[in-house]
Amino acid sequence: MDPFPKELIVVGDRVLIEPEVGDEQRTRVGLYLPATAIDSLAVQTGLIIATGPGDPLPDPTAFENEPWKIEERTPKHRPLQARAGDHAIFFRKAAVEITFEGKLYLVVPLAAVLVLIRNAI
Repeated sequence: MDPFPKELIVVGDRVLIEPEVGDEQRTRVGLYLPATAIDSLAVQTGLIIATGPGDPLPDPTAFENEPWKIEERTPKHRPLQARAGDHAIFFRKAAVEITFEGKLYLVVPLAAVLVLIRNAI
């Protein structure tokens, strides 16, 4: 047992996806993928587990004062459209496979996500 537990933190505009396995023609949420997309492995589906904070935004007031007077500020980010729990259809070639604590995940930039499927509440 590791005395220091590990946490997987997603950075920037990336999402952490658990890839779907099983019926490649129909996703778990009921969306059908065309045979051309499946044959060429152009797209893949999966469940978004975590998201990064988004792209950092510049602070417009950072240079109003002298550099030695600038205080430490909390960075601001443009929020991502994707959320944990969404199902995503994304370009397979843009995904990077990682294994964390024995589980396979894909790290995908938000620009490679084509569609998000979210349960309406």
